[in-house]
Order: sequence, then C-alpha cells, then structure tokens
Amino acid sequence: MRILLDTHVFLWFIAGDARLPPHLHDALRRPENEVFLSVASVWEAVIKHQLGRLPLPEPAHTYLPRQRERHHIASLVVDEASVAQLAELPPLHRDPFDRVLIAQAQQHELTVATVDPLIRQYAVQAVG
Repeated sequence: MRILLDTHVFLWFIAGDARLPPHLHDALRRPENEVFLSVASVWEAVIKHQLGRLPLPEPAHTYLPRQRERHHIASLVVDEASVAQLAELPPLHRDPFDRVLIAQAQQHELTVATVDPLIRQYAVQAVG
C-alpha cells in the first residue's frame, strides 16, 4: 500500500501518541508499505508551531524533516497536477492543507492515513 500521512497522523506517529490507532501504527511500520509525508503537512506544522499552537521539542523546520527521515518516510512535493486537481474537489472540507492532501492522494493514487471524517467524504482511499 502507498500511504500519504495526514499531518496529525505524522505528528502522533513520531511522538508515540496514544491517539494513533494501533492498526494504523502497524500499517506505517510494515516494510511493504510506502509511506509519504506531503510538503504541505510540513508547511502546516511549521505555521502552527510559529503561532504557538504546536509545541515541538525543537524548531519545526529542522525537527520535522529529521523525524521524517528517521522513520523512513518519503517526502512528497506539491506538484502542478495536484494543485490543478484542487479545482475538481467539492467544497466539503475547508482546511486548505487537507484539500492539498486529498488532491495529492487522487493524483498519485495514494491511501490517506487519517482520522478526519471529512477526508473520507472525498473520492479517495483512506485508512485510519
């Protein structure tokens, strides 16, 4: 399975947070699964950290990429095709970062790892 992490799932995973469902944790650990973190998620987390809404043990711009690499998670760039896909999405979710993740999942045939019920309303595979 090719899995795209929702921002909260990545943060829970790297922190060992109990809110991450065990079956999702197991899926992210399976070597046969390819796991991706969107640059949009890093962008979102950096902004929230700067606003004081996301406490992290180190500056976000260094901590997040290092944790992504430490956990063998690939980086997924925000490409032009994914941005264009945003125009096709119905306005079910108002969070612009989540909308980018949905568009990326559609464009790259990825399964979104999330506990967000709004993401599941889109034509996208989801696990969580």
